[in-house]
Amino acid sequence: MKTSALVLFRRYAAFGLVAIGMGLLAGCSESGAEVPWEAYHQQLVEDLQGPPLERHTPSNIGAFPSRKARLFSIAETRESLPNVYALRECRITSLVAARNNQLGRMAPPSQRWLYERELWQRLSGCWNTAIPDTLSEEDRSRLHRLTLHKTQQLPLVSWNTLFDSSEWEGSFSRASHAIDPEELGATSAHLEAVTYLHRMILHQFDRQWGQDSSTLEGHLQTLQQRPLSAEIMRALLLATQRLEEGTDYLEQHGDKHSTCLTSWDASGLDSLAEHSREWLKAVNTLFNAHPVTPPKALRDYRQRWLSLNSESAPWAAFQLARKQHQETRAHFSRCQSRNK
Repeated sequence: MKTSALVLFRRYAAFGLVAIGMGLLAGCSESGAEVPWEAYHQQLVEDLQGPPLERHTPSNIGAFPSRKARLFSIAETRESLPNVYALRECRITSLVAARNNQLGRMAPPSQRWLYERELWQRLSGCWNTAIPDTLSEEDRSRLHRLTLHKTQQLPLVSWNTLFDSSEWEGSFSRASHAIDPEELGATSAHLEAVTYLHRMILHQFDRQWGQDSSTLEGHLQTLQQRPLSAEIMRALLLATQRLEEGTDYLEQHGDKHSTCLTSWDASGLDSLAEHSREWLKAVNTLFNAHPVTPPKALRDYRQRWLSLNSESAPWAAFQLARKQHQETRAHFSRCQSRNK
């Protein structure tokens, strides 16, 4: 579970650059994400020979809950060195010493997660051997208490690891923009990262499943490359806004008896629907994998922004806006050519 200081430095230095970049981008337009909508709205104006289509800036996503609101309070386990040494046959002495010397209080959440999981593995494995029979009654009782305590804490540690990480928090950054449609297909590495985190949570009580520090850090580096959750949610908000504006324009300025509409390639909406659903499903699956009841602030955020079922969430709002726009277009005939 050793991770060099250089690797961690590069990871967090990179995160700082990404954060600065996102902050600069937040002040710009939606860039690539707006291009197809500008073209489509202009097409509607030309088809209807109407006034300019009034466009508004979509609202931003909600703020991710504060650190205090999204984490569990976990009491620190304190054992004297003699007490830890008394359990040396369980191979926890060197582990605790390494943690105190190399990680300490400044260790990133991911390294604390690896430490806590390995500590549980050794304690639990030790308890299920003949070693407890060789211990004094006091030490055997201490081993049992520590094992039980760490077993109860591990799910909370797993949760805190994810939701205290800058990589996961950054994924929901409001200092972001809607993802460019052409980049939707380039998110497989992010899905792999979330899948690995999901696998770690599912196997947190599996003593046979080996954790790998470099693999975990690599996936976290991938997640910090861009605020993908925010970019996808904002793409859904943007699409919903532009679809509703298009629908309103057709209803206000179109004549269903004399107006025809140029054929519209809506494949970009299919791609957005497919990839956003895939990502939101993966994120919700990761939430559900934790065997704990999430803090209320996270439950509320998830319901409002990440849900695939809630009518108030971006996904459902996008689906409804798309359906209504398609139904409105269906009332108009199709132009025989672009030049009509």
